[in-house]
This record gives sequence, structure tokens and C-alpha cells, in this order.
Amino acid sequence: MNYFPADIVVAPILVPLIAGAILLFIDERKRNTKAVVSVIATFVSLAVAIGLFLEVNSTVNTEVAAVISNGVYLLGNWPAPFGIVLVADRLSGLMVLLAALLAIPSLIYSLAKWHKAGSHFHSLFHLMLMGVNGAFLTGDLFNLFVFFEVMLAASYGLLLHGSGQLRVKAGLHYIAINLVAALFFLIGVSLIYGVTGTLNMGDLAQRIAGLNPDQRMLLETGAAVLGVAFLVKAGMWPLNFWLPSAYSAASAPVAAIFAIMSKVGIYVIARLSFLLFGETAGASAGFGHDALLVGGIATIVFGTIGVLASQALGRLAGFSVLVSSGTLLAAMGTGNPTVAAGALYYLVSSTLTISAFFLLIELVERGQDAGANVLAVTMEAYGDGDEDEAEDEVGVTMPGTMAVLGVCFAACGILLAGLPPLSGFIAKFSMLSAILNPSGLGANDTISTLSWWLVFLIVFSGLASLISMTRAGIRTFWGSLEGTVPRVLVIEIAPILLLLGMTLAMTIAAGPIMRYMQETARIGGLPESYIQGVITAPRVDRGSEAAP
Repeated sequence: MNYFPADIVVAPILVPLIAGAILLFIDERKRNTKAVVSVIATFVSLAVAIGLFLEVNSTVNTEVAAVISNGVYLLGNWPAPFGIVLVADRLSGLMVLLAALLAIPSLIYSLAKWHKAGSHFHSLFHLMLMGVNGAFLTGDLFNLFVFFEVMLAASYGLLLHGSGQLRVKAGLHYIAINLVAALFFLIGVSLIYGVTGTLNMGDLAQRIAGLNPDQRMLLETGAAVLGVAFLVKAGMWPLNFWLPSAYSAASAPVAAIFAIMSKVGIYVIARLSFLLFGETAGASAGFGHDALLVGGIATIVFGTIGVLASQALGRLAGFSVLVSSGTLLAAMGTGNPTVAAGALYYLVSSTLTISAFFLLIELVERGQDAGANVLAVTMEAYGDGDEDEAEDEVGVTMPGTMAVLGVCFAACGILLAGLPPLSGFIAKFSMLSAILNPSGLGANDTISTLSWWLVFLIVFSGLASLISMTRAGIRTFWGSLEGTVPRVLVIEIAPILLLLGMTLAMTIAAGPIMRYMQETARIGGLPESYIQGVITAPRVDRGSEAAP
């Protein structure tokens, strides 16, 4: 039998914590030293994430419900539900790996100039990673609050990194909104604890079925209030007005790593929805699914309108985050594990794409004149008086730098729109197939009206992304406006190529990856495996460890 190396479960939290602490004690004037330490720590985090991912994959028995007791880490060696636990399963292992894969390109890109734009960039970067990984791995709600606040506190500093009036304004809005979300978090957790007497997720899921009607009403109220806190972070309408401005105002590497932030909210909602309100929840089974479906559809509509209306590339990327979030929330709201499998594939693909797009935007805009987008819109409306001069430019060779940026831009457009043959198409096709064939039986399936709306909006949002990206690409690469060829360093373009290369790898290995997602979604729909694994996790016998 394959057992987890015990410390690998806590390592994704400890490595960035230790790295962030060490970096605080290195003088800010020693930029190169801080960069080397930061890069080494990030690659160690990636190695740990890969190891954890391989372990959770190898310990799953596909023939029966997976008992994940080998992936439960008892902090202080206190048994659940009395002590704090960390839980590593296929879903949390996938999310930790995704965070590490985003961290490498974002950090490398920042070494070109952004890590010098303010103090303590590297420490904040690693502390945010610690909070993100902790939120993915924690097994109790109180610890979730702690990691959530660590993540947010570090993100405040990262968003303000580089200064500037627009960045400060967006940062203040971001801080205020997230402080209110934290208040909702505490209120929801307090109601849940008052009813059940526990915050351990496994123990909580075990107790829900036995609640009386009055207790159940308070529990569901607490869960709804708690859900609001995470829906703010996930970007569900109407709680998402802050997101496009904040993400577009952030520096390029910060916006790239922020692509995982909205997915933290989506992960927590998915975890609590299927664990607490799954098959074992009695009368509360399926609680909140309809709200997620309707809210997700509304978010797609809002995000699609924003994508079509956006003239600035940063805001286009910000609204693309909302389209991605809305699609994932609506997919969870269907309650169909097959749809959830496609949604997991889409989560990884869209996160990598949006992260690459945020990095690419700075390089593309570096060669544009100030106000070029606004001037281009004016010219579209009233025409260009220099048409004769534009005709003389026909046949001019595009510089190599612009050609590379153009190919990357086109790849981002194809991925966001969900066109074949890349991973965005595979993800959307998988979700649409599952929505239109919910039971897998074919002709006898009954598809709800909301499901038809979801199908339409997934297709239409892709069309909107295609229109907006094509329009922006024409203005940027083939417009008649004067601009300069941007000076692009290898250390800046390489992270973008790496992220897009990951989406290409997802396309090539679509079969094995989709099977992994399907198994992950199937096990996620079996809350008893999680409950059993946490409650029965054995304490470590320190005496036997010390014995020869």
C-alpha cells in the first residue's frame, strides 16, 4: 500500500512561509540576492506540488470510493475533529499544482523590472502563495479564514505594488470590498458553529443530516452568508463590480498570479457545496445549487457585455475573468458530475490563458501611443482622413517582435473564444455535451430552461470574446496608427510562451487529463469518502517512529 510521506501535505504551506520570512530579512538593496532566493523557493514549491499531485493520484482506488486518510495531516497530532487538519485529495492537489504552475512564469516575468518597483515584492508574493495553498489544503472553516486573510493581506500589498493613482484607487476599493467579505465570513462561520458545535469540514458534513428543522434553517442561513464572502472573491454578479478595475490596474505579474485568486473562491464553494450539501446532507442536499446556476448565468451575461464594451485590453482581460467565473459557477450549479469534470478542465485552461493574457497586455501596449485605443474607436466611427497614406504602407513587413506577440495574442484569442483545436474548445465542448446529455442516456434526457440558457451563453460568450479579441488585434497589429516596436526581453516573452505551451500540452494530452478530471469529479460527489478519511485519520505514534 502506498502511504503519503506525512510532511508533503504541509510542505506547500511551509515552503512559501519560510521563503517569505527569509526574504524579509534580506536588505531591499540586494535585489539580485532576493530574486535568486525567491526563484529557488518557487521552484521548490513547484517540486513539492508535483510530488503531492503524484501522491494523491497514486493513492486513489478507482474501483471503490476513495478513503483519503493517508492524505490527512493532523497538526499537533490531535485527532479530528478536535485538532486542525490539512486534507490532500485529487481536487486540492490539482489546485496546489495549478498555483505553482502560475507562480513560476509570474515571478520570472517580474524579474525584468517589476520586482524593483516597490518594497517586499518577493515576501508578499510567497505569503500570498502560502495563503492560497493553505485555503486549498485546509480541512476546517476556522483555518480557512486564517489562510484566506493571509492571502488577502498579501494581495493588498501586491495590488498596490508600483504605486500610481489608478492603482491606489483600485487598491482601496479592493481592500474595502474584501474587508466586508471577511465580515460576512465571520458571521457565517459563527452561525454554523453555533448550530453544529464544530468547524471541521468532515465532522460538519457528518452532523448535517441529523439536524432538526430549526437548526437546519440557521445552518443554511450561515452557509448562505458564508457563501457571499466567497462569491465576492469568485466574482459572481452583482458582487463583482470591483474585479475588472482591480485586475486591470495591477502590474502585469501581479495580475497574472491574481488569475488564481478568483479560483480560490470557486474552489471553496465547490468543496463546501458537494461536501456539506451533497448526498449525505439529508433535507439540505443540493442547497444553493439553483442560486449558483442562476448567479453563474447572470455573471456570464455581465462579463460578456463587459468584454464587448471594453476598449482597453486590461479591462477586456478583467471581464474575461468574470466570464470564466460565471461559467464555472453555473457548471457547479447543475449538480452534474460530468459537467463538473469539463468545468475542472476549463478551470485549468482558462486560468492559464488569462494569466498569459495579462502578461502579454503589457508587452503589446508598450509599443502603443497613449490613448491609441480611444483614437482607434474614434477613427472607426468617423473614418481615417489619411486613407491614401495608409495605402502606401501595404506590403510592409511586420517586425519579428510584433510577429511573436501577434501569434501569442492570436493564441489567447482562440483559447478565450473556445475555438478548435486548443484546450479552450475541448473544455467547452465537454461541458456542452454533458449539459445536453445530463444522464448519459441520450434521447430521454429532459433539459431545463436554465440549462438551455447556459448552453447559449457559453457559445455566445465565446463569440463575444472572438469579436473583441479580433477587434483589439486589428487595432494593435494591423491598424494605421503610428507606434513603435516594443523592446521585449527574453525573460518577459518566455513566461508567456510557457503558459501557452501548457495549454498546448493540455490539448495534446486531453484524454488522460479529462479522465483525471472525471475521476476527481466522481470522487468529489462522494462526501462519505472525505468524511471517513478525516474522522478515521490515525495519529502518528512518535514512540514507534523513534524505535530502531
